[in-house]
Amino acid sequence: MPERPAGKVVVVMPARNAARTLEQTYAAIPRDWVDEIILVDDKSTDATIDVARRLPLHLIWHPHNVGYGGNQKTCYLDALQRDAEAIVMLHPDGQYEPTLIPELVTPILTGRADLVLGSRLAEPGAWRRGGMPVHKYVANRGLTAIENRVMDTRLSDLHTGYRAYSRRLLLEIPFLRNALDFSFDSEVLLQAAHFGFRIVEVPARTRYSEDASSITLGPASVYAVKTLWAALRLGLHRRGVVRSRKFSP
Repeated sequence: MPERPAGKVVVVMPARNAARTLEQTYAAIPRDWVDEIILVDDKSTDATIDVARRLPLHLIWHPHNVGYGGNQKTCYLDALQRDAEAIVMLHPDGQYEPTLIPELVTPILTGRADLVLGSRLAEPGAWRRGGMPVHKYVANRGLTAIENRVMDTRLSDLHTGYRAYSRRLLLEIPFLRNALDFSFDSEVLLQAAHFGFRIVEVPARTRYSEDASSITLGPASVYAVKTLWAALRLGLHRRGVVRSRKFSP
């Protein structure tokens, strides 16, 4: 493992019904690379809060469900107020390996990147070995190709849920104006590219299981449509046809 660069690292965990996997995910976090851990519970109906209270982390709970995007907004606001310099979003369902955290934060702490994506598609065949369903792979590749065209990037996986952000990026992109649902992630990426932040990828391994959170067909279809709409809005904004507050300082 490389030597850790200077800078405060905070892991944020947007949680909903993660009681069965939270402790195992927490135990796998390399604590010598992480200064603080924040869990935001989005009105779980299981014992997520009870499990979280037994762990040495900062717990925030929503009295009402606000959605995946709304959960992340709370995560990032609290991390920024704790003076984090690198913020890692880690799902508590065990789908992504916490041991990758050093590789995610090193490019940020050394000043080489502002956004690091844990790509499930960077290595040939990794998506299949990780258990990603074929239809999700196909949809991911299609949406990623369109977004790369709009963003003028050549990234392999723009729909990974494993990400690390620099403090400067979260302070400058207007993420509080973004959607409350899953399309929040796509809007953040489009904002990062639009405002000129440096985006890099590192290979990430995933584990799809019964406990891993997974977007169902209905919400997935809405997510795809809203992602394409956000990409179109960015194109219209850049051409001055229709201005959007999501892409304005």
